[in-house]
Amino acid sequence: MKLLRYGPAGQEKPAMLDPEGGIRCLSGVLRDIDGFALSPAALKMLAALDWKALPKVGGSPRIGPCVARPVNFVCIGLNYADHAAETGAAIPKEPIVFLKSLGAYCGPNDDVIIPRGSKKTDWEVELGVVIGSTARYVSEDAAMDHVAGYCVCNDVSEREFQAERGGTWDKGKGCDTFGPTGPWMVTKDEVPDPQNLKLWLDVDGKRMQDGTTKTMIFGVRHLVSYVSHFITLHPGDIISTGTPPGVGLGIKPEPVFLKAGQTMRLGVEGLGEQTQRVVAAG
Repeated sequence: MKLLRYGPAGQEKPAMLDPEGGIRCLSGVLRDIDGFALSPAALKMLAALDWKALPKVGGSPRIGPCVARPVNFVCIGLNYADHAAETGAAIPKEPIVFLKSLGAYCGPNDDVIIPRGSKKTDWEVELGVVIGSTARYVSEDAAMDHVAGYCVCNDVSEREFQAERGGTWDKGKGCDTFGPTGPWMVTKDEVPDPQNLKLWLDVDGKRMQDGTTKTMIFGVRHLVSYVSHFITLHPGDIISTGTPPGVGLGIKPEPVFLKAGQTMRLGVEGLGEQTQRVVAAG
């Protein structure tokens, strides 16, 4: 099952993607794709619906982030050994965890804004994990019981702000529009092995990232358990699990960064695609 949200920013309505690729409104059933909707009981109820009886959404509405505003937008840094190598960083002994500002959270096809003063805005396609039930100090054996599904994330990053301006990574990760998420959340029953998914990202039609979740240092099960020992994960929270190689920072001999007017297109196998136009801050 693929759950999504459509409509103007801040006014999104819940929906599901039907087997024919159409959008079916769920407003008569749910208030939103929120913590309640992501609970095991609610997902079971939604799966039992006759999708043909749901109102079909016409036209080409804006697609919003696939779940309502989370409590925590958690990100994992340097979680692919080959990505760590291209950035010159050591392979982490434990997951690197940081929080992305919720101001960054946006729809999968919304414009990405290069912030004022930016010289090094970069791309990062990632597998997102959507939490379905509260996770606090959970074991690895129980971790997947707390996962509702998966989505595509673009962990857009400003490398100078992140690494050269002092302090932690947050300044380079939380700028407005730096967290495109969606287009939909695919329930975990449709993703039998999250550690065997292809990820890719193009800039202006040129393939920059072409990886697989097989090469993650820390897999989904470990990450959910690990994060839950430091941050209570709530239904609707997202863990963006790190990026494969091919980011602009790692390009040799000189790094390459995003410029206004460019277009990013990215996806994760079975989870849909995103397309973002890059624009300059006003």
